[in-house]
Amino acid sequence: MLVEFMQEEVYQLLDDLNHAVTRPWAVMEVCGGQTHAIASLGLEELLPPELRLIHGPGCPVCVTSVDLIDRAVELSLKPGVAVCSYGDMMRVPGSHGDLLSAKACGGDVRLMYSPLEAVALAGANPGLDVVFFAVGFETTAPATALAMQQARALGYANFSVLCAHVLVPPALEWLMDQQEGRPDGFLAPGHVCAVTGEKDYGRLAERYRVPMTVTGFEGTDLLRGILMCVRQLEAGEHGVRNAYRRYARLEGNPAAKRRMEDVFETEDRHWRGLGLIPDGGMKVRSEWRHMDASVRFDCRACDGTADEASGCMAGQVLRGLLKPVECPHFASSCTPLNPLGAPMVSGEGACAAYYRYKRS
Repeated sequence: MLVEFMQEEVYQLLDDLNHAVTRPWAVMEVCGGQTHAIASLGLEELLPPELRLIHGPGCPVCVTSVDLIDRAVELSLKPGVAVCSYGDMMRVPGSHGDLLSAKACGGDVRLMYSPLEAVALAGANPGLDVVFFAVGFETTAPATALAMQQARALGYANFSVLCAHVLVPPALEWLMDQQEGRPDGFLAPGHVCAVTGEKDYGRLAERYRVPMTVTGFEGTDLLRGILMCVRQLEAGEHGVRNAYRRYARLEGNPAAKRRMEDVFETEDRHWRGLGLIPDGGMKVRSEWRHMDASVRFDCRACDGTADEASGCMAGQVLRGLLKPVECPHFASSCTPLNPLGAPMVSGEGACAAYYRYKRS
């Protein structure tokens, strides 16, 4: 009965969309999970032809700068240092290889599902410097902050964090300031908004007079979010609508936000494929500098000048200017086993989604 009900709801939403769209619109989703859901469900092919979806920079692994990847690789090769991170980070190419390549060369690289695992590793091995390579949007930053708070409470002086966390609203602001590829509306990331709430998105919607809809990851979530965005566009309205209220609330998660604010502050950050985004990243606060791996190991500054792989068009894909299948390297010289750029190897990358679901 539930499946039949969901099918009926999908048909109704598609019918409503077909009646709602009267002119061409371009809507960008900025969550890699949404990109993969859209591709796996074939939603783009079901939408009215006048409605175009754009895949934005919604993969935090993909936008992690080459400089930061190089820094993590360099740390992993230091004697007595173990670099831990999520699986998606293992094969993201830097300018001189990835973390798995470093492991093959003798580096101590460990895949983990949670930063708390890295804290436990530090506690069990007091002679080992454990560095957690922390990546993600505001969704995963609270877990990193919790790990740092726990390590300090337990007195683990051998635990530190290489922070690659990035923030979504500054990236949307950057995109809206560009002359090329500016979308008409946005599907805001549901899991990020579950942590941060809607305030920043409301500010951007008002400033740029562009509608935004907080959206989930199931087919009905996505279609409902797209419909709510289109109805605003057709009515000439701009504001934040929430199609994911079962998880994302207006105020977000106050406890998670307090943890982030305790440990991190904003900084200008180079996003891979986009460039320098003002306040686009998080850095460890000075009060926690003893857990900042960049400070502890006196790493060189990340200036965004490290080279991307030759021919890689990830920047255009991440900005929504190019569909993955439009890249001449897609599924030929660039595959998940031999990626030129991060969007082909990350579990949230648009190129990986198209390779898996849209090659035929």
